[in-house]
Formats: sequence, structure tokens, C-alpha cells
Amino acid sequence: MLTIKDLIQDPDTQKKYDDIKNMAGLKGMRSSIYDVNNSCNLRCKGCFYFSSDQHKVDDEKDLGKLKAFIEKEKERGVNYAILIGGEPSLSLDRLDVWYANIKCSSATNGVKKISRERFPSMRVGISLWGDEEYEKELRGINTFKISRDNYRDDPNVYYLYTITPRSIDQIPTVTQKIEDAGLRVHYQLFSNDQHVSGFDWSDADYQRVRDVMDEQLELRPQVVVSSKYYHQVLTTQTLLGRPFGWMECPSVSQAVDDRQPQPKRLAGFNSFASDLATIHRCCTSVTRDCATCHDGAATMSWIMVNKRDHMQSPTDFANWVDVTHMFAKLYEYVPW
Repeated sequence: MLTIKDLIQDPDTQKKYDDIKNMAGLKGMRSSIYDVNNSCNLRCKGCFYFSSDQHKVDDEKDLGKLKAFIEKEKERGVNYAILIGGEPSLSLDRLDVWYANIKCSSATNGVKKISRERFPSMRVGISLWGDEEYEKELRGINTFKISRDNYRDDPNVYYLYTITPRSIDQIPTVTQKIEDAGLRVHYQLFSNDQHVSGFDWSDADYQRVRDVMDEQLELRPQVVVSSKYYHQVLTTQTLLGRPFGWMECPSVSQAVDDRQPQPKRLAGFNSFASDLATIHRCCTSVTRDCATCHDGAATMSWIMVNKRDHMQSPTDFANWVDVTHMFAKLYEYVPW
């Protein structure tokens, strides 16, 4: 087995490894996902949350019960909460409880601003589907303009841009507008859970979107929070020759994970519904076909949990370091 000294052969990899070697993610970062509520002010085409009926639970509104739940999660070893929806900005009283009791970040569609006076250091990820016209087509209103106006120049905000096969040509313009607003962006690809005509990926689409993402990363490295290796795995859905799927995914909820043999996975990870009791199958949806899942967080995690498999050559290890460093930036363990 090669040593770390053998594997690191350039200053950039050394610096990134030094940044992340004491990160909680390498010494036991324990994150889970939590639906803050079961409601939303949008109905986006392609949103798995409502199409898979994840909203059909009794929404827990008792803040005392929420605080007790958070304490139990901390006892279980969770030290980072990823808050999603519904739409967290519609339940600021619940965000108050999360923010006061555990390190956390929140997703949002950006329509209603999460106040910086109320949540001064919370990392916020804004969901994005494309340019202004595409946002109106898929989400009903121009959320891109609204969210840029709400969060302009906020150092703790980034866009989670879900790219579809129809929006590849928009990537440069959308990324430029994000840069102009003083914000950052992280890319992932659309998973066609609802089998909408025209939204399936072809081999040519994969190659084209990878080329464009790589180009934008080169042009705007301070804006695009990403990695070429991440783009490669995302668009090929393979890791060191292994295809993604149910038996590879690291983001299956531990409470329901009966896979044998157990693959490498995120320790202690669960995805909770807004009733604080129901546990979803994984970080996305029970209706999703794992073989065609393009979830960015699952892809990053898949790479990260396979550290040892990337210790076969300096190139493989540099790729692992690059993606882990990207993850560390997104989740506040190293500065942008």
C-alpha cells in the first residue's frame, strides 16, 4: 500500500489535503438529512418530494419535541444537519431551533429570504433549474431573479444548479449571472424520476455537459465549487470501473439499509420526514431508479467513502482529495 507521502506529488494536492485532514469528515463527520416541513410555495416539474408522496406525513409543529429530537440525534452521533423541505423558509421558527442546537445548513428555493439578521452564519443552498425563462417553465415563476435579488453578495450562499439535457447551453450564461450577483454555484444533473419526455440523458448529452462544466470551472474557479473528477463520475455514473446503483450508494438511510454485503456508506446517515419519525429510503426518493440517479451529494459521498480505493496511484488520490476538498467547502469545513 502506498503511503500518503508517496501519493501526494504536487503542491495543490498537498495544500488541499492539509486543509481537509483535520476536517470532521475524515474523523467522523456524521450528517443526516431532515425535512423541516411538508409544504412548499412552488410546484416544480421534476421535484421528487411531491411526486413520491414524501409530504404525506403529519408535520411535527411542536418546537419542544423538535428540540428533544435534535438532542437524540446528537446522542446518536450526528454533528451536522442538512435541512431540506418542503421549503424551510416557510418555517423559520423550526429553523430557529435547528440553528440554536446543531451545526446546520438549509436548502431553499430562494423565493422567501432566510434572514441574515436571524441566521447570520447559516450556509444556504438555493435550488436552481436554469435561466429566467426556464425557471418560469419548470417552476411557474422567475425564481432565479428573485433569489439573486434576495441573496446578492452573500458570502454564505451558493446555488445548487440541477442541469437538464435541455439546459446545457444555458450553463455559461447562468453561471455568469451568478458570478455577477457575487454568489457561487455547484452543479448536479437532473434525474428523470417522472419519465418526462425529452429529459432523458444520452451519451452525447453527458459528454457535452461534462465539457461545459469543466470549461466553467476553468474560467470561474472562485465561482464554480466543483471538480473535474466529480464531473467525470457524475456523467459516466462509474467509479474506478464500478457502475453506480443500489449496491454502491453510500446515502441509503441506515435504519432501512438491509443490503448484504454492506457497501461502504455514510456512517449513521438517515433521511427523516417532517414528522421526525418516518425515515426515507435514501437522500432522494423511494421512486428513483438508483441506476439513473444523478444526485450530486450522493456522487460526492460515493467518492469520499471510497478513499482507500483511490490510494492506488497519485492521480487517483489527487482526484479523491479534490472532491473531498470540494465537499469541505460546500459544508463549511474549509473556506471558499
